[in-house]
Amino acid sequence: MHPDMKKCIIIGSCALMLLTSCAGEFNKVYKSTDNAYKYEYAKEQFALGKFQKAASLLEQLVTVKKGTDDAQECLYMLAMAQFCNADFDAASATFKKYVSSYPRGLYAESASLYVGNSLYQSAPEPRLDQTPTIGAINAYQQFLDLYPDSKLRAEAQKRLYELQDKLIMKEFFSAELYYNLGGYFGNINKNDESNYTSCIITAQNALKNYPYCKNREDFALLIMKSKFELAENSTEDKRIDRYRDAEDECYGFINEYPDSKNIRLAERFIAKCKKVIKD
Repeated sequence: MHPDMKKCIIIGSCALMLLTSCAGEFNKVYKSTDNAYKYEYAKEQFALGKFQKAASLLEQLVTVKKGTDDAQECLYMLAMAQFCNADFDAASATFKKYVSSYPRGLYAESASLYVGNSLYQSAPEPRLDQTPTIGAINAYQQFLDLYPDSKLRAEAQKRLYELQDKLIMKEFFSAELYYNLGGYFGNINKNDESNYTSCIITAQNALKNYPYCKNREDFALLIMKSKFELAENSTEDKRIDRYRDAEDECYGFINEYPDSKNIRLAERFIAKCKKVIKD
């Protein structure tokens, strides 16, 4: 056998023995009834970055340590171990438990922030359900209300604004989808209910709820285009009124966004509206 191969086998065997030994030691501690030793071992695992092992032990100990001098530290360390192990749902629940159990505790400020941080990590991309995003926003807002002078305030505000942008994009994608569907389902003139109408309502609500959003013009453009398409596809009895509404919307767009790259589009819409109304 080649010497290098022998060397690799020896090294591999030693590593396997070490892993087996470590696993055996952990299992022994896990089954131990010596809670003081178990707690010190859990803290050691946490310090070594072995968060799954630390969390497994701390989950056993939080009830045992309740009412003792170690209770706060044990619960907070469990939450941090879960967070560092990317178990964000469990971490947010444990941080919440700490805040409710120890509202004036040693780690209350940090735990309050990490409720938001945990939910922030779970927040999905804008096209998906945003329940975790809303939860994180509420958690950060609560933190800011409780600790207005916190050194961690800037971090919470930055992430809160980032999450709000995600909600705004969710609304934009919804409005854009309605516009792209257009008259696809053939309901464009039915009781004023259509995809274009839904686009207008969704975009208007977004502008009302987030008046200073950075993509305000994008929403306004969808509204203008949808109103024009409604006019273009109108029945005779609604045609003139819809063209007038579309024309007003175009002028409003030009006034609010005079430097927009879509000014020429608005002007083309206006020309068409005037022609129809005049005729």
